[in-house]
Amino acid sequence: MIKAVLAGYEADGRDLVDRFEAIDPAGLYAPVAQFIPAARARIADIGAGTGRDAAWLAGLGHAVVAVEPVAALREAGRALHPELAWIDDRLPELSRLRGQRFDRVLLSGVWQHLDDPARAEAMPVLADLLARNGVLVMSLRHGPGAPSRPVWPVEVEATVALARDAGLRLVHRAEAASVQAGNQAAGVTWTWVCFEGQGR
Repeated sequence: MIKAVLAGYEADGRDLVDRFEAIDPAGLYAPVAQFIPAARARIADIGAGTGRDAAWLAGLGHAVVAVEPVAALREAGRALHPELAWIDDRLPELSRLRGQRFDRVLLSGVWQHLDDPARAEAMPVLADLLARNGVLVMSLRHGPGAPSRPVWPVEVEATVALARDAGLRLVHRAEAASVQAGNQAAGVTWTWVCFEGQGR
């Protein structure tokens, strides 16, 4: 199933670049603004797309790794944001990130593309990437997706339970409207959740 999602993004990649880059990261992350560190931090942006958010965070002084499995988006991102460290890796395994630790791990607009078995596999992997007092920041999509890029329903409480089983603690939850007009028209909304890790 994940292969179908990635193939859809690969096919749509050129058309998505301008749409992705037009979104204001500060506005997008407003519901979780207090979890964007003020001091320099090490951050992994999982499913970074064109690197829009990663570049914004790097501009704030953070050390950011942009993780993107879709070649079309990654290549566009490298051209737009060459200052970033790019990694070709994918959920649920994230095999190339294993062993690294981050103060923040971000998943914006990603979780809906994983089915339940993949989510169950991915959550402990994400938890293991967190440094001491690190926070996993996720946006959970509610509503339809593009036909070419499959999505699965996301239940907030089920996500919280997965995180708890992986040793994470819910520290923030916020509901938000979509920042994209097309998604707003389709009735798409989001829940932002932040989980604190035990850390090492």
